[in-house]
Amino acid sequence: MTEGREGADMKEITILSGKGGTGKTSITAAIASVAGNAVFCDNDVDAADLHLIFNPQILEEHTFFSGYKATIHDDECTRCGICYDHCRFDAIHYKELGGLYVNQFQCEGCRLCERVCPVQAITSKRSDNNYWFISDTRMGKLVHAKMGPGEENSGKLVSEIRGRAKEIAKETGAGYVINDGPPGIGCAAISSVTGTDTVLLVIEPTHSGLHDIKRVVDLIDSFKIPSFAVINKYDINKEVVEEIEKFLNQNNIPLLAKLPFDKQMVESMVNGQTIVEYNPDSEISQKIKEVWEKIK
Repeated sequence: MTEGREGADMKEITILSGKGGTGKTSITAAIASVAGNAVFCDNDVDAADLHLIFNPQILEEHTFFSGYKATIHDDECTRCGICYDHCRFDAIHYKELGGLYVNQFQCEGCRLCERVCPVQAITSKRSDNNYWFISDTRMGKLVHAKMGPGEENSGKLVSEIRGRAKEIAKETGAGYVINDGPPGIGCAAISSVTGTDTVLLVIEPTHSGLHDIKRVVDLIDSFKIPSFAVINKYDINKEVVEEIEKFLNQNNIPLLAKLPFDKQMVESMVNGQTIVEYNPDSEISQKIKEVWEKIK
């Protein structure tokens, strides 16, 4: 392990998958068990779950202000319907007993209704139903977040917590920031990839897993970021594994390990541990240690 790296020498590693259910977070947590001098960041802000394994002790809590939501004030509204006619998201509806209201789940926060209202009966407020945290864990410092259902600007929140994680790494002399990225190629994934040093892809051997990882690779290539891969549960479909290996070879992506399916992985999660903590001598634990040595 590299100790005492700081400043410009600090490296950021982002772990991604094409879809949910590949075992990405389990592998991220296992890597955390062997990484040592690192700060961890859960970039999957829409469905964060790394904290379930890390069991964090929250040191700081911060509010993240998301997108705007409009509200129509009945006592000022004249029921002219101009806002209804202009809302392209169909978020404004008529009430059964008269009047208008904004469906908060359909509102995209563009604030056009507020601007076209002739009597200023509509106001918009930024949502404060989102939080991010700095915590202590047995693995080291963890920066993580919680977004409310249907909230916006997940990409901005990822940028916020990544920035704070890197600041903590520099302050503490940590050699690495390790991000548990979100699945897919949405805003949060784009924000997770931007400016990172290395990406580790976690792939499951299914046709959907291969299809979705191809989209992630296209995203990574657009940023010209070096990447590596791990195939998880490789022994459940060796035919698809051959297709994945062919794809990785064609795209010059080194395959660092093929991890077998093992019920101990589930058992370790149930016990609130990583597989490395639960059984350090298991085949997966040994391969995780090899993966980290190759990545770092």
